[in-house]
Amino acid sequence: MNVPLLDLKAQYQTIKDRVLEVTQAVFESQYFILGPQVENLEEKIADYCQTGYAVGVSSGTDALILSLMAAGVGPGDRVISTPYTFFATAGAIARVGATPFFVDIDPDTYNLSAEQLSAAVAAMTEDVLKTVKAIIPVHLYGQCADMAPILDVAAIHGWTVIEDAAQAIGAEYKGRRAGSMGDYGCFSFFPSKNLGAFGDGGIVTAGDPQIYERLKILRVHGAKPKYHHKLVGGNFRLDSLQAAIVAVKLDYLDGWTTARQNNAARYRELFASTGLTDRVHQPIEKENRHIYNQFVIRVDTGRDDLRVYLGQQGIGTEVYYPIPMHLQECFAGLGHKTGAFPIAEQAANRTLALPIYPELTESQQAYVVEKIQSFLNR
Repeated sequence: MNVPLLDLKAQYQTIKDRVLEVTQAVFESQYFILGPQVENLEEKIADYCQTGYAVGVSSGTDALILSLMAAGVGPGDRVISTPYTFFATAGAIARVGATPFFVDIDPDTYNLSAEQLSAAVAAMTEDVLKTVKAIIPVHLYGQCADMAPILDVAAIHGWTVIEDAAQAIGAEYKGRRAGSMGDYGCFSFFPSKNLGAFGDGGIVTAGDPQIYERLKILRVHGAKPKYHHKLVGGNFRLDSLQAAIVAVKLDYLDGWTTARQNNAARYRELFASTGLTDRVHQPIEKENRHIYNQFVIRVDTGRDDLRVYLGQQGIGTEVYYPIPMHLQECFAGLGHKTGAFPIAEQAANRTLALPIYPELTESQQAYVVEKIQSFLNR
């Protein structure tokens, strides 16, 4: 049996007619950059994420860079974030000239640990503390970070909060949607996301009208009006084609989320029935709406061998992420060594993402668990 990590072709068949209809309309309009399609998506996303505003941008990475620029983060500043994330989180900080300040993760959710954050802040010298400008909690794999204590610490010190919600559109924390709790919410429409475009794309959410206006200006090279530049921005514009497609897919998102949640529940039943729950550590739902961008298991030993074996059985998997940010070569100048953030390093060495996409069948899931059982019982 073949079980891919993600099957976008199956998803496309369910929305093909509507996608072709809206893309044809864009072709006929010959309006390809920003415009009414982008404005429509911005309104729909702001409503869905329960924020006042949304600004369509060229990618999730650019959403982070634009937010940092809008917040005035630059050379000499530090930005707190997690070492266990996709590179764009730390890369965006470096791109604006600031320095990442890493804090270890929660061992159950893999998100930034509020306890570790408090300890790190308490250990900072006054000189270091004065340089911290912002914090970027990441809502990894579709579950929100523990935002209440993070927001409290940020408020005490006057830090900007930028939510990296690239994997978490529709996730909730104590009834609040991802992207609605900080000053900025950054989302990605990369094709593999729960709400994916047919190429690159992203969006920034905000609740403050002044932040919203600044984001819109910086998105178009800092120009307002056209050719008049009070600010230096960038080319962060979202294509009309991508906006039209994402707007169609947004209508299906809650149904796809429910399917992912059902698949997660089925994995738990299957692992329980095979007696593997002590050997296969499954995602722990700490918040009230986990959207399961990924279903990530943890095994104490043999992760890489397990992945090879599953691949030989036709099962797609992925390691998110094999090298924490503090051990990436480009951040060697920060001076971190192996052991600096042990929980992140353990996650990098022991976790594996299994297929969780909405179209996954019961028989495919049973096959995945059967093969994991076969490997662990060898």
